[in-house]
Amino acid sequence: MSKRDYYEILGVGREATDQEIKSAYRKLALKYHPDRNPGDAQAEESFKEAAEAYSVLADTDKRHMYDRFGHQGLGGAATGGFDPSVFTGFEDIFGGLGDVFGLGDMFGGGRRRGGPQRGADLRYDLEISFEESAKGTETSIQVPRQESCETCEGSGAAPGSKPTMCPQCHGRGQMRYQQGFFTVARTCGQCRGTGSVIQKPCTTCRGAGRIQKERKITVRIPAGIATGQRLRLTAEGEAGSAGGPAGDLYVVVHVQDHPFFRREGNDLYCEIPVNFPTLALGGRIVIPTLEGDEEPFQVPEGTQTGTTLRLSGKGMPDVSGRGHGDLLVTVKVVTPKKLTREQKKLLEQLAEALPKEKFSPTPHDGEDRGIFDRVRDIFG
Repeated sequence: MSKRDYYEILGVGREATDQEIKSAYRKLALKYHPDRNPGDAQAEESFKEAAEAYSVLADTDKRHMYDRFGHQGLGGAATGGFDPSVFTGFEDIFGGLGDVFGLGDMFGGGRRRGGPQRGADLRYDLEISFEESAKGTETSIQVPRQESCETCEGSGAAPGSKPTMCPQCHGRGQMRYQQGFFTVARTCGQCRGTGSVIQKPCTTCRGAGRIQKERKITVRIPAGIATGQRLRLTAEGEAGSAGGPAGDLYVVVHVQDHPFFRREGNDLYCEIPVNFPTLALGGRIVIPTLEGDEEPFQVPEGTQTGTTLRLSGKGMPDVSGRGHGDLLVTVKVVTPKKLTREQKKLLEQLAEALPKEKFSPTPHDGEDRGIFDRVRDIFG
């Protein structure tokens, strides 16, 4: 009896990728699995046929031989049904559905679920001031977490005793059952996969091997850190179980707003008031910086309100330590609310000296064309 084409069995073309082949097999295996079709000989045969096709097409060398010479090119590699060694990664193939059908433990490929396991990662949200984010700081935080029990050193057994071999699975952590045409290994229900049982539980942790504690941890905040960035503290998460490694602690930083500066990337932005004569004639102003001092700056003659001045290297430090951003200062003309008689007289004289031409939609040479364009757009 001639065999069907493996590509035809899986319903894919010969140019199919490895992922497409795996996906096609997954659908067929779920459809024809014996647990879904108890007593259905045809479904069982289809399941074996799909498994055999996948065992060949999932193997690069076997697929190459099959593409060149067909079934004859495989010799005895696939004539006896499927190759169990292909299915050591069933949980990957079935996308986490292995436990539903017992597939994760097929062919001796199961894992001890109760064995050493890594502890859970933890998250801590930390709020710091704008100045602390700029200069960096060191602070202490209180983190509640599961820690290894000191009394039993994480074993779960009372001092002077130790876990003993599970009498049900004899230390394997698994129980094997015959299911249809193959053997299924399931996690032992008595020891939960650890392979051992605790006869005398530790009175401190009650056999869990871990206890809840609140730990004080020092966190170093690098200069330049921004809101949303996180710091990873290795092995500062919850303790692992059955001797497994601890998880990590992720500190997520939230930076408070500053009353004067606004941050964009590593650049800082701010606005400062400047009087009209300084903008018109040019002059020296002082600009506050993040360091707390004042930076002198020469305003060019004829500077318009709204102009942005740039101070290089006066912004936030880069969190990686590679230099600083810039400080961008927007100048805004300030109009005095109270004037002395002398000041009013001087302004009146200035007003008399300035041109009194009526507004024209066509600006004269040297005038701000942008303003005229905006006014013309508004009033037609």
